[in-house]
Amino acid sequence: LDVHSPIHDICSDAIKKFDKKGFPTKKEEAWKYTSLNAVLKQNYNLYPKGDTGLEFKDVMRYFIHEIDSYKIAFVDGRYSSNLSATSHDGLDVCLMSSALSKPKYRIIIENYFNKVANTEDSLTALNTAFLKEGAFINIPKGKVVDKPIQILHFSTGKEPALMLQPRNLIVVGENAHVQIIERHQSLTDNPVLTNSVTEIFANKQAIVDYYKIQNDKQSASLIDNTYISQKRNSHAFVHTFSLGGNLTRNNLNFYHKDEHLDSTLKGITIIGDKQHVDHHTLVNHAYPNCESHQDYKGIFGDRSTGVFNGKVIVEKEAQKTNAFQQNNNILLDDKATINTKPQLEIFADDVKCSHGCTVGQLDEDALFYLRSRGIPAKEAKALLMYAFANNVLESVKIPEVKARINKLIAKKLGVNLGFEL
Repeated sequence: LDVHSPIHDICSDAIKKFDKKGFPTKKEEAWKYTSLNAVLKQNYNLYPKGDTGLEFKDVMRYFIHEIDSYKIAFVDGRYSSNLSATSHDGLDVCLMSSALSKPKYRIIIENYFNKVANTEDSLTALNTAFLKEGAFINIPKGKVVDKPIQILHFSTGKEPALMLQPRNLIVVGENAHVQIIERHQSLTDNPVLTNSVTEIFANKQAIVDYYKIQNDKQSASLIDNTYISQKRNSHAFVHTFSLGGNLTRNNLNFYHKDEHLDSTLKGITIIGDKQHVDHHTLVNHAYPNCESHQDYKGIFGDRSTGVFNGKVIVEKEAQKTNAFQQNNNILLDDKATINTKPQLEIFADDVKCSHGCTVGQLDEDALFYLRSRGIPAKEAKALLMYAFANNVLESVKIPEVKARINKLIAKKLGVNLGFEL
């Protein structure tokens, strides 16, 4: 970065922090069940070469192409203008590199960049230190964005092994609404490690509806660090669909900055083979009269492993908090494992908080009932698994996203569930 950049010092400090801490290990409580050792054995290229000439038809299936949307696409970490569609009316959808270099964005960068991210987290520091590109989205006060914004990161496999570090900054103004769909996708079986950081700011009465579709190849690993700051009367929804990839770690952190706001975190994980998905969530209730709702469903087959660690902190001042957390899991095979740890840290006395987790197998009685009605065993199992995950899908607000996830789940379960797609 240029020494005159408003974030030059931030990036310099981040390099020192990562140099001191290094990659997290299983000795750290937060990484007790997730080892990065196998992923870090690769010799990753941090500086891939230029544009690869991908055309939209080559990657169209990875977009939610059934709807009109703004698109901001990256290929091997670089912006791809021919895959993107960012013409807009009254909102800023552009690149982090543009936002960092243009004077008109300087005040936004100074007020928001690195302000909610955990600067003590070593992987967040690594991302900051190597900051190069990502999506910059600024929704002005009162703007209801007329169509969703899709952020897609493609890796072409031109490098033997590639490490990407996208950085997204999303600022949603007072009383503004936005829907965002994010996806990381490898196009070959060459190893890819993505260390992503996204900061989201929901100002007063803003609505943020965010969807993460994680269905990458088994040669790809993703560490996703998402930090959300919410002001009074705002609503933030994040749905995470973890259906593919080698190792996936989702660090999702919500910070409440005022009263009367709502946070919703929902997820579906369906994996097999030796895949690994780790959800670490944090909701920090620091003000009174706020709500948070967490609901994560996991289905684990073969030798796959899952982790769920959901932490809810209710500060002493956060009276009248309503916090709900649920994690339910199905193990399809004896070798599949899930480590689940719901955490409540409550320092206020007038609150309504609940949490629970379950780990089990498919209901044999329900399976017998379906079989007795002439439904083959494979389809019967799939129907039960779909029903198990369905209440997470019910809150998806974009019909085309819901249809796409239905399709991906049906494919993952290996059956045709009869959806009209």
